[in-house]
Amino acid sequence: MIMNPHISVLVLNWNGIHLLKPCLDSILKMTYPNFSVMVVDNGSNDGSNKMVKEDYPMVQLLSLEKNYGYAGGYNKCFNHLKQDPSEYLVLLNNDTEVDSRLLDEFIQATEEFGKDNIYGAKIFYFHERERIWYAGGVVKLAFGLIYHKGIRQFDASEFSKPIKTDYVTGCCLFTSWKTIYQMNGFDEGFKQIYCEDVDLCLRAKKEDINCYFWPGAKLWHHISAAMGGNFGPRKLIRKYSALSRLWIKHYLQFG
Repeated sequence: MIMNPHISVLVLNWNGIHLLKPCLDSILKMTYPNFSVMVVDNGSNDGSNKMVKEDYPMVQLLSLEKNYGYAGGYNKCFNHLKQDPSEYLVLLNNDTEVDSRLLDEFIQATEEFGKDNIYGAKIFYFHERERIWYAGGVVKLAFGLIYHKGIRQFDASEFSKPIKTDYVTGCCLFTSWKTIYQMNGFDEGFKQIYCEDVDLCLRAKKEDINCYFWPGAKLWHHISAAMGGNFGPRKLIRKYSALSRLWIKHYLQFG
């Protein structure tokens, strides 16, 4: 393994200029010595592109002509970078702020469990810095259930051990380029900004690719900022539509 392999940090953005700036500021403070940053902009019209170009010349910008959603936006980016991929990539929501050792921790995770798996961080609520949003994921398709371990609980020792998990949230997903290309990216049939990450992880499991929660990697998340908050009606409608597709694809067809 290369001592400090290159990591591409990919931030998907759509009209999130007020969140994107502090996100990028936190990313650029990371201590890992070998990473690059790309903003994948899904057709924003709020000045996000101009802000990135003027204030962050060290950040690459992939400006898409329209909003392709989560799966489509990232797949466009994967195709764009296919000719010159780095060894690893991390996908980050634009409404996050990261711990300075995020990438160091993920590299440590690969040394523990192997490079071609999928890794997730411990994610906290932004405005309650010690309250957990994600500490692993559980999928029980027979019951139509997908949920985060530790959600809304305060951080504790039980959430501080690396574990194998059913899925890694797309809010912060670390893996190798080899894995992304093996999985052919995200399924763009999920058009609702939900379950693309779960689908990726379920497909990966069928290829003997494991998912791990690595608690040493940390970040803070403005929950569902682009979707109207925790309980916005748009969020609920899209969530259950995507869950139905996931259930049909992975459970109804194969049981």
